[in-house]
Amino acid sequence: MKSNFDLTGKVALITGGTGVLGSAAALSLSTAGVKLALLTTKKSNGDAIKKAIKTKKGEVVILEGNVLSKVAMEKVRDVVLQKFERLDILLNIAGGNMPGATIGPDQTIFDLDMDDFTKVTELNLNGTVIPSLVFGKVMADQGSGTIINYSSMAVPRVLTRVAGYSASKAAMENFTRWMAVEMATKFSDNIRVNAIAPGFFIGNQNRSLLLNEDGSYTERGADIIRNTPMGRFGEANELNGALHFLCSDASKFVTGAVIPVDGGFNIFSGV
Repeated sequence: MKSNFDLTGKVALITGGTGVLGSAAALSLSTAGVKLALLTTKKSNGDAIKKAIKTKKGEVVILEGNVLSKVAMEKVRDVVLQKFERLDILLNIAGGNMPGATIGPDQTIFDLDMDDFTKVTELNLNGTVIPSLVFGKVMADQGSGTIINYSSMAVPRVLTRVAGYSASKAAMENFTRWMAVEMATKFSDNIRVNAIAPGFFIGNQNRSLLLNEDGSYTERGADIIRNTPMGRFGEANELNGALHFLCSDASKFVTGAVIPVDGGFNIFSGV
């Protein structure tokens, strides 16, 4: 009997597919038998993850494209459909932050750079909305599919400094719920839209913020650990359980949900 968690033969597109979290998701889904299209801004960025997936006999294609361009996403859509003929899973992982949208230790909100704030908002919000429109239409036409957006602990908790990132991820979560209602009520109850909210994972963008060169915690890193009941940062592969659940029929009646994977950070009061 086929397991509700079985993903064999499904097709997934991952934006930000060659980053730390995207690569971990790709490798895990490939191991489960998912065919992959990984989207990146530079094709050579995908060499390492492509080799790892191929070594495990997985099927993968690396595609270049700007998530902020609907035209670019439509070109990617055409390539994916030509190669795989369908799309079952969209993971919106592409996102990021910029210095001007972050409030430094000796700054206040009035030092916010609106140009950087706008760019961060576009990347985290529009960079989720545009792929959701293009690839969500594919799912609407075929009557099935699942979209999973990557949110952040910067939404439910007020994290100091990351003003632009917090605001844009909060808007993205709202869009997740809105899109979930839209797809289920107007197209099919077999189309689900959910989100995963990672806690603190070490990546290229935040490494220097959380770790010193010798591997010890920075002041901010130590603050985070003190407020994480499990007392450590997460490993990228620890997101995979929630990911497989949301991708599979095991979550068939789950839509509009945001699942925290954070070592307890969101529930801890610090006292």
